[in-house]
Amino acid sequence: MTKRKHVKKHDPQKEAPIPKGRLLAIGGSEDKGRAELKEEQNKNIGFITEEILKHFVKELRGENPMVAIVPTASTLPEELAKEYKEVLRDLGVNNMEVIDVRSRADARSEEYCEILERAAGILFTGGDQLRLTSILGGTPVLELMKERYTYEDIIIAGTSAGATAMSTPMIYEGETQGGYIKGDVRITTGLEFLKNVAIDTHFIARGRIVRMSQAICTNPGCIGIGLEEDTAILVTEGKEMEVLGSGLVTIVDGMGISHTNIYEIKTGEPFTVRDMKVHLLSRGEKYTLPIYDQLHI
Repeated sequence: MTKRKHVKKHDPQKEAPIPKGRLLAIGGSEDKGRAELKEEQNKNIGFITEEILKHFVKELRGENPMVAIVPTASTLPEELAKEYKEVLRDLGVNNMEVIDVRSRADARSEEYCEILERAAGILFTGGDQLRLTSILGGTPVLELMKERYTYEDIIIAGTSAGATAMSTPMIYEGETQGGYIKGDVRITTGLEFLKNVAIDTHFIARGRIVRMSQAICTNPGCIGIGLEEDTAILVTEGKEMEVLGSGLVTIVDGMGISHTNIYEIKTGEPFTVRDMKVHLLSRGEKYTLPIYDQLHI
């Protein structure tokens, strides 16, 4: 394929820029205005229907902005893309394209790169985050997404697996024990829109605090972000975070860990960690990720 016409030339010796784009990481099962969260609406007096997707639409820039839907994580990409097109159309978005990447060959498509050039927003659907990283990693499609996120005012959203894949390290599998056994949690490199941050989704609903704790215990320089369903974070400038939605965001901070035996025990044994810090944040709360600007490249 041909090179992007307006690739930014930058000096690798200089400090990397603060991203101009915005990230919207969603914990999955976000309300789509179709009564799927009726019980939640009845219990939570602060519930706002379609709050997260409405915010995604609000963040789009330009006249008649185009949204590129990326259903790569799903084994049913056509169905999922169709569902999101219907929901976004109901919210006033009339200009949408589907980046239907199903193989690494697809991720080198000039047609898809041209669509991404025009997109005001990108939306990763749910599914399996390992599909995203193994198919998109090191390809022109992902390179272009990251370049636009770094240098342009674009909104990139991901729900469930699409949110988990945004970060590095990336949790891609956990055993049914809940993650308290060393070796239960499997980690790889994510898409790296956020570095030194691990995102996990469906966090409270699926009891994932322990598996996140093990991930952070082995990478205490990283911050763990657990997103509950119908809950999201909007990240600006690569590190300024605001909570949206009806649930809680769990922050797991291991920088102050005083002791862990994770490096001493054998695989298959329970681990110990002391003085790990946890924050629980609800809608409107803000948090600054303690990461360095030069890590955003």
